[in-house]
Amino acid sequence: MQVREATPADESAIRSIAKRSMEASYSLSPGAIEEAITRWYSSETFTEKLEDDDVLFLVVDDGVEVVGFSESEIVDEYGDINWLHVDPMHRGESIGGDLFRETRRALRDRGAETIRGRVLSDNTEGNKFYERQGLVKSGEGRVELDGPTFVENVYTDAETEDLEAITTPDGDEVYIDHLDTDRGSKGAFHTVYTDEERENKWGFYCGNCESFITSMDTMGRMECDGCGNQRKPTRWDAAYM
Repeated sequence: MQVREATPADESAIRSIAKRSMEASYSLSPGAIEEAITRWYSSETFTEKLEDDDVLFLVVDDGVEVVGFSESEIVDEYGDINWLHVDPMHRGESIGGDLFRETRRALRDRGAETIRGRVLSDNTEGNKFYERQGLVKSGEGRVELDGPTFVENVYTDAETEDLEAITTPDGDEVYIDHLDTDRGSKGAFHTVYTDEERENKWGFYCGNCESFITSMDTMGRMECDGCGNQRKPTRWDAAYM
């Protein structure tokens, strides 16, 4: 088995593995999965990801074919593992653990101080996988997928202060979630809640200029009025927001 960086020639294999892996791991409709895979890994989108210096794509090649891949990115001091998929036909062969360790090493080499992984709470095997790798559940977020809202657990390999109380210009106390972040063109966007239980989302906080943003468009696009920082599409945006 060889873990290497992905190339344009891996596009078809990555799209196929992602589809089969999600079908085996998530209780989403076939149509929703198909739409998500098509948008996330279209030729144009895949090429953009390979050319993005902050994105890391690794594949596992068994000498015959690609059997797994990870997609990660650097967000501030975090190394975010957005996806780690192994072909269901090859699960149970220690491929996922080897891929995780190589992904973590590569993210560390790129300057990540903390490794962070996200997985829907109803994906039992995915949650157990991160726990086996020594990560601990540090927080959670919520994503709207295929209609219902799902809880997404956040795992990290280090203790971190996730919530920061702060006062808005109007004098209201809100909470910045430093674990629930999205990558921007100039800095991270942090989700802001009105309560410590993260039940009510208030808006976002621009990590570049420390401004508040309270809206985004229906496609998940967002731009900070203070500094022009633009939110990049996240894992689920392409299909669901």
